[in-house]
Amino acid sequence: MRDRNLIISHNRLIIIALSLCAVIFQGCATTSKPSDQNLDPVDPHEKVNRASYNFTDRVDRMVFEPVVNVYIDYVPSGAQRSIGNFYDNLSYPNVILNDFLQGKVRQGMQDSLRFFVNSSVGLFGLFDMATHMGLQKHDEDFGQTLGVWGVNTGSYLFIPFLGPSNERDVSNIPVSIFTNVLFYAGLAVGSSFAAPLTVLGAIDKRARLSGPMRIRDEAALDPYLFVREASLQQREFLIHDGNLPLDLYYEPFQDNPFGKDSKKRKL
Repeated sequence: MRDRNLIISHNRLIIIALSLCAVIFQGCATTSKPSDQNLDPVDPHEKVNRASYNFTDRVDRMVFEPVVNVYIDYVPSGAQRSIGNFYDNLSYPNVILNDFLQGKVRQGMQDSLRFFVNSSVGLFGLFDMATHMGLQKHDEDFGQTLGVWGVNTGSYLFIPFLGPSNERDVSNIPVSIFTNVLFYAGLAVGSSFAAPLTVLGAIDKRARLSGPMRIRDEAALDPYLFVREASLQQREFLIHDGNLPLDLYYEPFQDNPFGKDSKKRKL
């Protein structure tokens, strides 16, 4: 009972901290000076975002990168793949929820079946049996759902330790927490079970980003801009389910090609 109370308190603190972080960044958005012509309309809070990026990058290089390098070097690639499958499956209810919120009923049913197959036949998601059965993996979240229903992205934000986001997509943070199976497993079993899995999940996520981060370090003149533009393009790709509108191709030099979201709902 004591462990359960501890994990509840711990998770509440996490949620409160993330919410405060989102409020702070959104507060910055409302206090920007419209008269400053030098502000980038995509990233009007660049000074704060760069500070957050630099802080996160320093912590990553000092703490996470050495641990992740050991993980990559000594954990077999097959085991890494199974670990990644496991954490993808734990978070997949978030995809299912947003399938239905976006009106994608057929996809939602398929993703529900995918989650059931991988959780059972796939041994709690360690093996991606659903893909072999023709059940395609999808990537949906609450930020995309808001984009479907016409909510603008707002300003670009870089949230410490969580990475690139924007004023609309920060809403996915609490939703992703409450739809993750690990959250409820921690409540049921206790922090002694949830804490090691949470740490391993963070290492797995960072290991998956090793390739793109290596490209960033080798190719980018300005790593901050590289991360910002790459994240904006990725989100636009997801919002439109890979079917980008033609104006993004014919007007590549417009001030803010990512300011309008128009994702068609699919049944």
